[in-house]
Amino acid sequence: MDFELQGSDYIELNNLLKITGMCESGGQAKMVISDGAVLVDGYTETRKRCKIRKGQTVTFNGQSVTVIQR
Repeated sequence: MDFELQGSDYIELNNLLKITGMCESGGQAKMVISDGAVLVDGYTETRKRCKIRKGQTVTFNGQSVTVIQR
């Protein structure tokens, strides 16, 4: 799945998980990030507000989303 950035150069990781539906809420997103269950470009990411930029891929629970910008 692709996620298109609009009006910014980045999106915070916890917001990306919530907006894309990979997590049901922001609270759940923060919890799974803290637990080390989220990968960014293949590496475990535990910073909830990590800036995800164009070209990066986030993976959680068997789903992946790549950030794009047109």
